[in-house]
Amino acid sequence: MSHAKILGLPWWSLLLPPAAGLPLLFAGGSGWPVLLLIAVCLIAAVLVAVFHAEVVAHRIGEPLGTLVLALAVTIIEVSLIVSIMLSSGEQAGALARDTVFATVMIICNGVVGLCLLAGAIRHRIIAFRVEGTGSALSVLTALTTLTLVLPEFTTSTSGPTYSASQLAFAGLMSLVLYAVFVFVQTVRHREFFLPAESETGEEHASAVGNAGALLSLCLLVVSLVAVVGLAKQLAPAIQSAVEAASAPPSVVGIAIALLVLLPETWAALRAALRNRMQISLNLALGSALATIGLTIPCVAVVALWLDLQLILGLPPKELVLLALTLVISTMTLAGGRATVLQGAVHLVLFAAFLFLAIVP
Repeated sequence: MSHAKILGLPWWSLLLPPAAGLPLLFAGGSGWPVLLLIAVCLIAAVLVAVFHAEVVAHRIGEPLGTLVLALAVTIIEVSLIVSIMLSSGEQAGALARDTVFATVMIICNGVVGLCLLAGAIRHRIIAFRVEGTGSALSVLTALTTLTLVLPEFTTSTSGPTYSASQLAFAGLMSLVLYAVFVFVQTVRHREFFLPAESETGEEHASAVGNAGALLSLCLLVVSLVAVVGLAKQLAPAIQSAVEAASAPPSVVGIAIALLVLLPETWAALRAALRNRMQISLNLALGSALATIGLTIPCVAVVALWLDLQLILGLPPKELVLLALTLVISTMTLAGGRATVLQGAVHLVLFAAFLFLAIVP
């Protein structure tokens, strides 16, 4: 029975997505038993989401397969941010900025650092294609500067904001640049993002037919909806813990971002452990690019539509952390090879980001 399959998929992968989402039907519960159930269901949703993402990726091939998980998570995350903006109004003016910045720091330092360290511990020296990682990093640098840095220095409006025309321009350019990157990654220069010749690890993905892959795609969406919904249910408990510790409110956003990024983190780590570092970096950097390239245009439309003030510019401390992250990332990815040292550097930066968020 444990080996029973439907359309090439194991039975547990069909049952877990809807089962993990069951706590969403009983929103409003409290107490440690409920929180424990939500946490268990969240972990189950993350694991089954990664499984179905790998099935779909194996079917459609690389590097298009790595976009599946990043785009799915980002679209759901954007929907969550927009819904909060619509319900909170002016109080959510800095929500998009805080979410995008936290995502970039978590991915570029936490996820990339963890993957580099784990991959290098197991395989000593790990290799990846400079053409692909360099292209992704250049787009990420341009997008973060355009959306998170320049608003602090423009003079059309007071404060770290864009005027209506500047916001529309930034949103449009973010969308255009991300679309060009996806075209280059999947069509024009697809070979830049394929695994390097030294990446000999196996994909370990189940070969299924078209019907099985389509079913996996649907179950992937269900799993990711469960991940985001369960993370949102855990938010009040996290907020209470943050308030009890007298930590800044921004820590809540970081905690939620960490939970939402769990599927991509686990998928990238699994790829790194199999000595498929290019796939790991495609997942990580692609997720950061999708977050900015899709979030900023969407929140720009909402802000212009509802005439909301959208705070985008980062404070000085965050600007320094972002600049340091981009410089170190450039040095790490410039050589096409990395060791445990590079992973340790990124994880130290990630620890500094978390510590300074709690103790500003």
